[in-house]
Amino acid sequence: MDFQKLYESGCSFLEFINKDEDINREKIIEVYEAIEIDENLLHKIKEVNRPIYILVFAEIWCPDCIINVPALQKINEINSNVHFSILPREGNEKVLAPYRVGGKVKIPTFIVLDRDYKELGAFIEIPTTVREIANRGNEVEIIVAKRKYRKGEFISNTIEEILSIIEKLK
Repeated sequence: MDFQKLYESGCSFLEFINKDEDINREKIIEVYEAIEIDENLLHKIKEVNRPIYILVFAEIWCPDCIINVPALQKINEINSNVHFSILPREGNEKVLAPYRVGGKVKIPTFIVLDRDYKELGAFIEIPTTVREIANRGNEVEIIVAKRKYRKGEFISNTIEEILSIIEKLK
């Protein structure tokens, strides 16, 4: 698979959010502006000392994209070594086939690539922490976690997961 060619055909965060002139655009901006990075996480982001490319498959209407795509913009704002490019899910189902969860293509899917566009790993749909809570099956825990997730309270978990994929290069 030619990840570099796919990456180069994607769009920027600004182009992505400008695909919607309504509520989804507003929600993404709201999530982005509310992201808080603690000192420890800030330090980890700043430690990335080589080019990293993240190929993002997302749709502007998707609630999980609205929550997680702004995390990448925040990382890029802090460290310009981390670049990302966004493509739609629609039309890229074959590319996304290896990343299916439960037989279904999930978005967002972030494929983390090194400077040579070789895959390091992938973040799919939601942070592992949220997935683990859902898998435990405690309905009250799930409801609370989903509310917190929709408010952006797990964005630091998304950033941590992306950084742990990047750290595989060390």
